[in-house]
Amino acid sequence: MVMKEKTIDFSKTVYELCSNDSEIKGILAQLGFTDITKPGMLATAGRFMTIPKGAALKKISLERIKQAFIENGYKIKE
Repeated sequence: MVMKEKTIDFSKTVYELCSNDSEIKGILAQLGFTDITKPGMLATAGRFMTIPKGAALKKISLERIKQAFIENGYKIKE
């Protein structure tokens, strides 16, 4: 069985990404984006927030985020 390659596009909003792939929400929460797990946050802030914007806001290294997604089998779409 061939695994479908998982890609993540950092230009999409967090809401779009999490709506298409529930695994992303968990990875982001583990990285320190704990607000994402609060009810309603994804539907409000997530609609305009991208991962790079969120990283800057939370002072989380974008490289660390990229590495976490790579470790979880994602290919980063630049």
